[in-house]
Amino acid sequence: MISKYLPLLLSGLFVSSAMAENQCNFFATGDSVAKSTLLAQGNPESFGFDPKKLALVDQQINQDVKNGFPGAALLIIKDGHVIKQSVYGSALKYDLKTGKPLTKPVPVQCNTLFDLASNTKMYATNYAVMHLVAESKLDIDKPVSFYLPEYKGCDKNGQCRETRTVRDLLTHSAGYTPSPQFYNPQTIAQYGDNLYSQNRLTTESIILSRLPFERARGGKPVYSDVDFMLLGMIVETITKQSLDQYVMQNIYQPLGLKSITFNPLLNDYGYRSCAATEVDGNTRGGSINFPNIRTTPIECQVHDENSYYSMGGVSGHAGLFADLGDMAVLVQLALNNGSYNDVTLWTPAVEAQFIAPIASDDTYGLGWRRAGAKSNYAPFGHYASSQAFGHTGWTGTITLIDPKYDLAIVLLTNKKHSQYKDGKFAGDGFATGNYKQIVDLIYQSLNVESIK
Repeated sequence: MISKYLPLLLSGLFVSSAMAENQCNFFATGDSVAKSTLLAQGNPESFGFDPKKLALVDQQINQDVKNGFPGAALLIIKDGHVIKQSVYGSALKYDLKTGKPLTKPVPVQCNTLFDLASNTKMYATNYAVMHLVAESKLDIDKPVSFYLPEYKGCDKNGQCRETRTVRDLLTHSAGYTPSPQFYNPQTIAQYGDNLYSQNRLTTESIILSRLPFERARGGKPVYSDVDFMLLGMIVETITKQSLDQYVMQNIYQPLGLKSITFNPLLNDYGYRSCAATEVDGNTRGGSINFPNIRTTPIECQVHDENSYYSMGGVSGHAGLFADLGDMAVLVQLALNNGSYNDVTLWTPAVEAQFIAPIASDDTYGLGWRRAGAKSNYAPFGHYASSQAFGHTGWTGTITLIDPKYDLAIVLLTNKKHSQYKDGKFAGDGFATGNYKQIVDLIYQSLNVESIK
């Protein structure tokens, strides 16, 4: 039954009825999209939501903000209609120069850009890969070296690059360590000599010919940023464009997106356009140091260290910024099996291939994370169907696309814009930062008839 966990989730959830969120309106009101793939505004009750139960989502997020959580933006889509788009809390709580708390924090606005972190992997790199597959320009079963001839040679353990395929990268089974810190000369040294880089071309050269593998190819997936750094490089080689230029010209602009970008500060956005991330730069409260490290609140620059220091802010694994309105179109594109308005970027067959579970772990597709048959992927909560797919991002972002219920959920937060103590960010300790409780409340607000 859908309300199985309701008593647990609602315990202690009593806050003032005065809501602190702001409602957004990105799309026109429409009664039906039966003949259109365009999104429209919809009334929650008309699409199977219980308003009283849905209000519990606002209560939980507002309670978290009241107790110190920084900021969030929430989007819910059902049956081609946006039934909720709300923003909460602060985009900036600390002075950019001193790192001290602001007397008047800057609120999250409807057009605030969020650092998507690893959701970049899906909505830049994976979308580019799916589009290229649909155009027969990329075969995922070919060796990586077919597209990147410099990708060759074996490491000291006899693991050879020539054996790795594009599919291995998409399934995180190429054998790479999760996130080698190219930018830090001390920590990268554990993997070998001459692997330090804070230069994009040098970093790419290291990945192509010098970075060793952590394990043999195949087996259960072990999530690695390196896989998607390489996939971004493959996209660039095939298209002869940088990843950011390619997705802008071939995906975002055709879809009519207005506020999505890599490197916001280099693309006509000001500091106040974005939700800030870590308070003390990349220092984890002053506990980490390396050359050129940022030490004050990060705003409108990608937080991810490999992307920022070692890849110039544009990488296949991290670097994309977006607001709720553009994220709505991107997730609806997937619900529509690759089409939106008059734009078709891939076929249903291509999407089916990419979201299908892989044999070794059904919480992985090709790039995508999946709920799994037993809801094994914790961020998706207890109620997402086994068909649900999406991704999370370290800065505090989650996207969930559930074809069974024609439902999409986007929760963007800046949970790392919080104090770091005893090895933890305060924002990680809240329900909003944990994702699954918010996701569960949304599913619980759907009437049973709507989710059969």
